[in-house]
Amino acid sequence: MKKILLTLLALGTLATFAQAEEAKPKKMMKMFQTVPAGQATILQEGKAKMFCPECGMTLPMFYKTNHAATVDGKVKQYCSIHCIVEDTQKGSKLTDIKVVDVTSLKFIAADKASYVVGSAKKGTMTMVSKYAFANKADAEAFAKANGGKVVDYNGAYKAAEDDFAKDSKMVAKKQAMMAQKGEMMYGKMCQKTDKKFATTAEAKAFIVENKLCKDLNPKQMQAVGLYLKSR
Repeated sequence: MKKILLTLLALGTLATFAQAEEAKPKKMMKMFQTVPAGQATILQEGKAKMFCPECGMTLPMFYKTNHAATVDGKVKQYCSIHCIVEDTQKGSKLTDIKVVDVTSLKFIAADKASYVVGSAKKGTMTMVSKYAFANKADAEAFAKANGGKVVDYNGAYKAAEDDFAKDSKMVAKKQAMMAQKGEMMYGKMCQKTDKKFATTAEAKAFIVENKLCKDLNPKQMQAVGLYLKSR
C-alpha cells in the first residue's frame, strides 16, 4: 500500500511539473541573422525606423542580411536583398546601396562586398540565403563551412531577382496566415483603433508609440502589424 501511495505521489509531482513547464512562456529561438538591438546600426530615420519599409520586419532580428539605400533623398533600410528587389520593381530608384558585413556587423558598399548565395544558413524572405562579407576570404571560409557560392553584388541581386516570384508567393502565404493570427491577438491583447496604415512598418510603429498592445513578442507584433495593414 505504501509503495502504491509513493508511486501515485511521484506521478502527481511529475504531472504538476509538466503543467508548470507548459505554463512557462516559450522563448523565441535566436536566428543566425539576429543581433541584439544595441549592436544594430539603424541608418533610416522616423518613427518606423526599426522596421523594414517593405515587409515590416524588425531590422535587428534580421540584421545580418540588412541592406540600405538612398531613395528620393532619404535612406531606407531593408531586412534583405529580397526587399531591395521588391522596392526596385515598384519603380524606386535606389542609389548608394549598402549591406551589412556579417563579420564586423558594419555597413559596407554593396558593390564592394562578396556574397555567399545558397548556404545552409537560413535566408531572410527567401529559401536561398544571401549573406555579404567585406573580405572575400571571409566569404570563402563561410561558404566552405556552410556551403553556397561566392559571388559579387550583381550575382546576389540576380539570384534574388530570379527567386523573387517564388519567394514572394511563399512570403505572401505566410503573411496571410500571420495576419489571421494577428487578428485574434489584436482582439485579445490590444486597444482598438480605426486608423488605416499604408505599410506594416507604419502599423508597428503606431503600436509601439501608442502602447496599443500588451506583452507582444516580436513575432506577435509582426502578426498584429500585418493584420492592421491588411484590414
